[in-house]
Amino acid sequence: MSVPITTSEITCANGMPAFLAKPTSPGPHPVYIFMHERYGLVEHTRDLARRCAGDGFYVLAPDFFFRHPDKEKLNAGDSRYDMSDPESVELLKAAHATIAADKAADMGRLAVGGYCQTGRHPLLFAAEVPISAVVVWYGAAAKREWVTSPRQPGLLEEAVAKLTCPVFGSFGSDDHIISIDDVRHFRNVLEKHGKSYDLHIYKGAPHGWLNDTMPGRYRKEQAEAGWAAQQKFLTRVLSPDYRNDVVEWTFDCAFSQDYDFSKNVRLE
Repeated sequence: MSVPITTSEITCANGMPAFLAKPTSPGPHPVYIFMHERYGLVEHTRDLARRCAGDGFYVLAPDFFFRHPDKEKLNAGDSRYDMSDPESVELLKAAHATIAADKAADMGRLAVGGYCQTGRHPLLFAAEVPISAVVVWYGAAAKREWVTSPRQPGLLEEAVAKLTCPVFGSFGSDDHIISIDDVRHFRNVLEKHGKSYDLHIYKGAPHGWLNDTMPGRYRKEQAEAGWAAQQKFLTRVLSPDYRNDVVEWTFDCAFSQDYDFSKNVRLE
């Protein structure tokens, strides 16, 4: 059952705007820093932040693309902001510092989640700043994530090797960007370095299937199942009884027998 929440628009010390949603009770509450999709801090992101706060979390959803010069084009998907890995860590540190002094936030129970374009960035942050959990939705696994570039100066696998927390991942079998083999590679890298994970591939889900503002992509059944799995994972790994010294691997996958990644298409 959802708990009463309060919301506000705040500004981090570095000038980054953010949406804050938290239970009205004093807490302290487990913390979830929410990294938005490629569209920036749109209403869909705020909706998910409110939903997560209703589940009992202190949620901060910053506008990580606030330096983009044309927010209208960005929010509509007609432009991009190609945030670099170092910039993402810088901004996450600013978000972290902004809420660290709030007594309602239990910084000892902190998760960071990335969605789509930002999927890789919680992994990079967790490699530098000890946190309790990483959440990835249909990101961080495509082949382009594992190579270096001017925006990605370090190898993602090197960041994975430094993790000290478990990873949750939610993917769709019909994603046109991330293949099932890509998710298996992500899984194998986590296993190679002895990291705990809880990964899910949902049958029939395309890229962006959690976003209910895009009817072509949204898949209600899979979205509800994925959200429930995420919240179950967070409740478990953020509890005082969680044993972080034990490695746990969960891989839950379903796809059609006639699966062919080359036939997956971009949907709106």
